[in-house]
This record gives sequence, C-alpha cells and structure tokens, in this order.
Amino acid sequence: MLSKSSPRYKASRRRFLRTVGLFIGVMGTSLATLLPVVAKLIPPKLRPPGAIEEVDFLASCIKCGQCVQVCPVEAIFLAELNEGIGIGVPYIDARSQACDFSCDAVQCVLACPTGSLSHDITNKEEVRMGLARIAKPESCLAKLGLGFKGQARGANFTGLLRQEEIDRWNPIPVRDYLYDVDLCDLCVRECPIEGAISLEDVNGYKLPVIHEACVGCGVCEMICPVEPTVIVIDERKVWEST
Repeated sequence: MLSKSSPRYKASRRRFLRTVGLFIGVMGTSLATLLPVVAKLIPPKLRPPGAIEEVDFLASCIKCGQCVQVCPVEAIFLAELNEGIGIGVPYIDARSQACDFSCDAVQCVLACPTGSLSHDITNKEEVRMGLARIAKPESCLAKLGLGFKGQARGANFTGLLRQEEIDRWNPIPVRDYLYDVDLCDLCVRECPIEGAISLEDVNGYKLPVIHEACVGCGVCEMICPVEPTVIVIDERKVWEST
C-alpha cells in the first residue's frame, strides 16, 4: 500500500482529481446542451413574477425556496418528485392561489439570489408571467346576463386575496369576502393591474376582454366563480398585436 506522502501516491491522486474534474465538466456541458430539449418535456407551469426564459430559468434556479418564504399569499410552490428535472423549481397554480401583488414591490424577485427572477423588475406592471384568455365564454355569468352573490369560490376555498378597502397590506381569505353584484364582473374588479381586463359588449353580449396591460398574475382565474373557470392563464404567452 502506497504511503500518502510518496510521489507515486501524490501523482496518482492528481490524475484521479483531473479525471473527476474532466468528468464533471463533460457531464455539465452535456446537461446544458440537453436542457433545452428536456425543458420542452416539462409540463408548462406559471412561474413567479420576473422569471427569465424557461431554459435559463431551469438552469439558474437553485431551488432554495426563498421566493416561497416571502410570498404574502403563499402562491409559490416547489415542484415535487413527479416533475423530473423540474423538481424543486418554483411555480404558481393560479386557480388555487394567484399572485395578487400583495407585496407591491414583488418580494420574490428581491429574494431570488441567482437572478432566475429578474432583478430588472421593479414594479408589478413590468411583470410578464403569461396572458389571460377567455377559455369558456359560453359559461361566463356576464354573458348569460347573471349577477353573483356570496362567496366567489365557496366556503372551502383556501385562497387569499388583498381587498384594499379592508387592508392594503394583509390579504384575507377569499371565502371571507361576500359579493353582491347585479352583473358578474369579479375578474374585472379584482384585477390588480389597471387596464388589463374590462367588461365589454361583444356581439351583443357582455364579456371580459383582455388587454395588453395583462401580466398573467392569475387573479382573474382564481376569482372566477364558475367551475371549471371561464378564464385561464396561458403560461409565458405574450401580447401579440393584430
């Protein structure tokens, strides 16, 4: 057995460390080239505010969970084992809990240590998470000429939402806020982005209309009282001028 102080042992150790270093380098390069392919296999997810391009996001996110900890409405989750390479990556399920910008300063962006959530974002109007879409216009209460009274998502819904007339900084349970409107416009009245959605005449009916200001936060999807929801968020989609 070679002594640890012998020249042969030291030379052998250097060769071993060089081999390990080369292996790690090759594997890292291989994974980096595969990431764009693998990213396409991961089911689309709504990412937190400020998320950079998906491939770069998957590569740079260290799954630290800092964004999860600072979110005032607990909208951010970390993907579980069934996500494969996406395990531990933060995402938002808007129907269960939207990002309602209760923090105003986009705290998740400020908490991100790697820039996976772009530090160029300084306010909610600069966020581009996705784009709302009217998926089931035939089910929309406004189109049917109906109002809404009561709890938007029922007594068992656990989601939170900031109601500025009650408390600007502390979101309350959606089930604790009662609505009473002659024509349903919950998606419009609860949208945190001015000018992102409006209720308009469309072919003789009232319908929500999405505008360029929409950032894809998901509040409209969360608050819609119809099941399944009339309005959904398309992840990563951006406004296209017609």
